[in-house]
This record gives sequence, C-alpha cells and structure tokens, in this order.
Amino acid sequence: MFNFEADNIAALQDIHHILKSYWGYEQFRPLQEDIIRSVLAGQDTLALLPTGGGKSICFQVPALALEGICIVVTPLIALMKDQVEALKKRGIAAIAIYSGMSRREIDIAMDNCVYGNVKFLYLSPERLLTELFQERVKRMKVTLLAIDEAHCISQWGYDFRPPYLQLSELREQLPQVPVIALTATATEQVKQDIQEKLKFPKENVCQKSFARDNLSYSCLATEDKTNRLLEILQRMPGQSIVYVRSRRQTVEMAKFLQSRRISAAAYHAGLKFQDRSTVQQAWVQDKVRVIVATNAFGMGIDKPDVRLVVHLDLPESLEAYYQEAGRAGRDEKYAYAVMLFGPNDATELLQKVAEAHPPVELIRRVYQSLANYYQLAVGSGLMSNFDFDIADFAKNYKLKPLEVHHAIKRLEQEGYVQLNEGYHQPSRLLLVLDNLKLYEFQLANPEHDLLIRMVLRLYGGEAFSNFVKVSERKLAQQLQVPEQEVRRKLEYLHKLQVLFYEPQTDAPQIIFTSPRQDASSLKLDTKRLRQLRERATLQAKEMGRYVEATNRCRTQLLLEYFGEISDKSCRICDFCLAQRKKERQGQEGEQLQGKLLELLQAKPFLPKELVQQFAPKEANAVTELIRQLVDVGKLRYAESGKLELTQ
Repeated sequence: MFNFEADNIAALQDIHHILKSYWGYEQFRPLQEDIIRSVLAGQDTLALLPTGGGKSICFQVPALALEGICIVVTPLIALMKDQVEALKKRGIAAIAIYSGMSRREIDIAMDNCVYGNVKFLYLSPERLLTELFQERVKRMKVTLLAIDEAHCISQWGYDFRPPYLQLSELREQLPQVPVIALTATATEQVKQDIQEKLKFPKENVCQKSFARDNLSYSCLATEDKTNRLLEILQRMPGQSIVYVRSRRQTVEMAKFLQSRRISAAAYHAGLKFQDRSTVQQAWVQDKVRVIVATNAFGMGIDKPDVRLVVHLDLPESLEAYYQEAGRAGRDEKYAYAVMLFGPNDATELLQKVAEAHPPVELIRRVYQSLANYYQLAVGSGLMSNFDFDIADFAKNYKLKPLEVHHAIKRLEQEGYVQLNEGYHQPSRLLLVLDNLKLYEFQLANPEHDLLIRMVLRLYGGEAFSNFVKVSERKLAQQLQVPEQEVRRKLEYLHKLQVLFYEPQTDAPQIIFTSPRQDASSLKLDTKRLRQLRERATLQAKEMGRYVEATNRCRTQLLLEYFGEISDKSCRICDFCLAQRKKERQGQEGEQLQGKLLELLQAKPFLPKELVQQFAPKEANAVTELIRQLVDVGKLRYAESGKLELTQ
C-alpha cells in the first residue's frame, strides 16, 4: 500500500510539473490545488466545483503523482469513454469497464490493471460487487479512489443510484486508500449524506462558490416561447444550446430556426450514434450555431465558448438547471442562461413528477414483462445486457412507452436494472492465437490470410493482448472488398476461435444489475419510493418558485438553495438589471426635474415649448414628469396655458 506519510512531499513537488507536462497549463484553477493537496495528504475529500470547473484534474493529477492505480467510479458511460480516450491521447494508460463488454474483454482489462501499467480504471458502480472485480481488486495496487457524480450516493440528491451505496463495501476492502468524491451540485443535506455514506473519518469539504460571476440568469414569462427564442437568438450572437423536454421538440424547433436562417441542428438519444457524433462535432467546430437538445446533451463536452443556454421547459430540479445552464461561459467571458416559462409550466412540472413515479403495480408489471421479453429464468441474468427497443417492448406488452420509461427509472433506483439510452459500442476484436499458431492458421487457410495480415498491419501487436476497436469499413477499403464480406469473415474467424469479434451496436441497452426476481415477490422499498416522489415534488416546487420569483437576485436564490448565503447581488441577472435600470432612471429623472424646474424659474413655458428644451429621446420622460409635477401641485397652468411654478 502507498505510504502517504513518507512520500506525499515528493508527490506535492511533482504536481505542477505533471500539470504542465500532460495538460500544458502553467497553474491550477482556483481551489484545484487545495483539493489535490488534501488528497495527497491522504485525506478523504469532497470536492464541489461547478460545471466546467475542472473536476477531473483534481483526481487525475494526484493519481499521476502517486505510484499505483486510481479507480474512478462514474455512472456515465459516455463520459468515462471520453476521459479514457483523452488520457490515452496524453500518453496515460487508462481502461474503462462498462456494460456491453464481453466477460473475456473484462477479464483481460482487469488483468492489465493487476499486471500492466494501467494508471486509471474507470468503471460503473454496478461493477463493484461483481466476482471478476472483487477478485482482481485485491491484487491491484490501488492508491486513490475517485467517485464522480458523488451526489448519486444520496437519496436526497437529484439522481440517486443505489449501486453507489456499494462504495462503502469497497472502502472496507481498501481501508488505507483515500477517497475523493466529486460533484458539481449538492445541497447541505446531500454534502453530509455523501460523507456519511462514504465513511469519511472527519468532515472535509473543498467547495468553490456556486456563484458564476460571468453568467447572467434570466427567467422570462411568455406565452409565445418560439418567437421569444427567435428574438433572443437574433439579439445575442454566439454558440448556443436550446434545451427542450422531448425528442420531437428538438426536431421541430431546429427546423423552425433553420427556416428563419439560423444555423441549428437537433440532438437526442434516439438518433443513431453516427448522426449524434456528426451533429455534436459540427456544433463543437462552430459549423452549426445552435444545438437543440434534450438533457441527454452536454455532459462531458468541453466547449468553453458557449454564449447562451436557453431552456424552453422547466428542468425537474434546480440542481439539473444549474448544471445545464452552467455549460455557458466556461471561458469566464460574459454569457447568458435564459429560462422561458409559460403561465402553466410550474403546474405541468408537478404533473410530470407525478407521472414519473408510477404505482408499484405498474413497476412490477414492467419488470415481469422485461423478464418475459428476454426469456430470463428466476435467478439468472446478473449483469446481462440486451438491446432494448422501447417502442417494440411497449407494443408487445400493451404498455405506453412513457410509462415504461418511468417504471424502468424506478427499477434503476431499486437496483434491479439499468437503461443506457443512445448506447454506442464500436466493433472490436482480440486475436486469440499466439503469433506462431496464427501464422500456421494463415498457411493452412490462405482465404483468410489477407484479412488477418491487414488486421495486424492496422492494429499491430496490441490486438494479441487487448481488445482493439476496429473499423470494418477501413478494412474493406484496404482490401478492396465489400464491407459485408469483412463482417462475414470476422464472424467466421470468431466461430473458429482464431479471434474474438464483437460487432458494433447502436441500440439502447438494458442491463439486469441483479439476478432476475419473481415479480410477485419483487422487493420494492415502498417507503423509499414514496420519499423519492416527495423529494422530487419538493424539487419541482423549488424550481417553480425560482422561475416565478420577481423580488430577488437569481444568483442569490441559487446560492441559498445550495446552502450558500450571500448578501451580494450579481448585478447581471434579470432582476439585478431591472433594479439597475430603475436606479438609472431615478437618477436621470432627478436630473431632468432639476433642469425643468430651473427653466421654469426663469419664465413660464407652453408644455410643447418646455419639451423642446430637452433632447428628443427625453421627450416622453419629460412629458410624464410634467404630468406628475402638476398632479402633486409643484406646477400649474396659468390662464395663458403656460406652465409655471406654484408659488
């Protein structure tokens, strides 16, 4: 086990060199170094940094300063894949283990963590108690445990996930290993809960203020969101995200904006992987200005120059809103987060919360239907994953797709299944035969020789020790044969056990995270389900109160929700800007009144003549001022019709 007492000084001396060598930065962002120093001192640390605050560096840098492997637990498959690829590009050995990988693939990855030079092992919380992981982790030299999206461990958070509770058991296996828990959003209650569930020996929170000095929050009431959005986009230039609730809305709104000559594209989890990637890349590269998306978009995307985030529907909680709005202005330049809400939006959100927490009978019915759909016997299916077509499933069992979706979300929170929407797993292969046996096979089977040689040429020796991502299209182009022929031959070689071949999949995946149960005796924690519904209802009400508030600074409201009290107004939200405008108008009004009274002290004026003594842009204000001064008796009309001071 790593000796923090003896070696943390040397590690601390290395952190700036590591930052410069791998990331090219001269210095850390505010709070990052404090968090890293806490971790290197061997202290369990809860790090709260807002979206875009550089959370990953807070565990990646100390892990590189220490000898051994860092285990990173995260529920977001897309995010773990992105981070692994980013680390590899920097020359850092990293591996991700997630649903959709074969047992052989996971086995090899685990071996590399034990015997190889792997520095980071990313995995989902569901993997923590699997036999494969439990056996291998005992032999790994683990020096740091990083828990991303740590709010998921708390049922008081906005995205509670029961598998996170298994982290306490992992801690018992690694008693000397420090933990860094990271999240962008947590109320006081959630912060306490995270530290209790992870068994921190003492409270240790490193928190950056939730205030974003460069981000202007606005909530605008409107009955015509479409045209109000158009006005905002025409007035505010720059890359933008527009969040809507449904997939259908993404397409309709993108088409509307395109018809008004605004470059826009739709993004949602139902698109094919290649289409999602194309849209995302076009937006990241500024080829598309506006991306209209469901909340499936944004997590892990590092685009600092987003100038505007607009919500056309209320998010389910202020935590979700803070994260999504926070994708604007990561470059610390001025940016806008705008919420457009209609007269019934707050009520409709509460109705949606009720729909999202279906009755227990429906949850059991959906679970039984899933077991029937995949023909799973009681006691079987642990960590099995299947392609999932929600429309086909709902049709087969006479259910509504939306109620199926909500029931599965509750089954997720109970730890029975997990749904990965918009799942993509590229094709990959592993050569099973060693060099000599493979050569003998090629001599005996010349019809496969060219394909095997091309695999070796394109993917090299790594294909003998690790599953490598392969492109059937690229192989087909190089061999000048149809792509289908390449697939057929790879499948045949898989049957012959020359190689393991896992074809690409794009379908959403359902994973059974516990053995299949008898639905009639399915243990559902009805008390917790009720508490989750009550909590979601409270969060929705807080969201409604936030958007309908007209007498407080938006930043102060958000800070207060997260337990951070401040009497300092942001000066850039809709409320603060309105207050500043009133103050400015008051000062200007005083100046106008002073000039007007000074003129009338010299001589009486006809109202029209008096107005002409001021700039044209001041005419309306002067006319109103005259009316007010007459009403309060400071001015009067003489018999001549001229205005004069009251004696």
